[in-house]
Amino acid sequence: MTGSDRRQELSLIADQMRGMASVAGYHAANVYDQDRARQLMGLAAELAALAEGVPAEEVRAPFLAEPWLRFSPAIGVDAAVFDRDGRILLVRVKDGGGWAMPGGLAEIGETPAEAVLRELWEETGLRGRVARLLGLFDARRWGTRARLHIVQPVFLVECAEPVPSPGIEIDEAAFFAADRLPAPLRPGHDTRVPKVFELARGALTFFDPAASYDVDLPMHQRPTET
Repeated sequence: MTGSDRRQELSLIADQMRGMASVAGYHAANVYDQDRARQLMGLAAELAALAEGVPAEEVRAPFLAEPWLRFSPAIGVDAAVFDRDGRILLVRVKDGGGWAMPGGLAEIGETPAEAVLRELWEETGLRGRVARLLGLFDARRWGTRARLHIVQPVFLVECAEPVPSPGIEIDEAAFFAADRLPAPLRPGHDTRVPKVFELARGALTFFDPAASYDVDLPMHQRPTET
């Protein structure tokens, strides 16, 4: 396991701890439970700081900010836009992380489809219509590097005039064929983009498979079953 992999693993553990602390604080029966939940939240922030190699003070405030006190994974959306030649639209973000499908985190009050249209507009200046859901990806299983657990719907978006104009966060936006993808692709997009080409040619919607026989199911709500 590389150092980068280890930091990613620690970040996801910290995010899980944050979610547990949020749930514990919400259901706290007394001030003692509330205090323990706050302590757990603080420990999660310290772990996140260790994962990133920065002082805890730099992480604590944004880590504990109210929008991040959530019980569930965050939703990140991606737009799959193809031109008439079957090439996919990718953007290169100014942070130097590489090329990616247009997208970002959904905001409170948006549907995922609305969020992907907003992100597409902000990053490329394109207006479009969401045609269908291509896939629902668990970012952890597709190599995404993030401080939090993200579930990523990828939508096929149809644009009447697909001529992109990069937004203020974007260095470049262009269309690429499946066999001529640019380098580097952002972690997670390097695995999802080839899959999106495949999904766009078919009619099925992708999801990361699971079966109840393969996972540990919680029993606290079904105490009489074995």
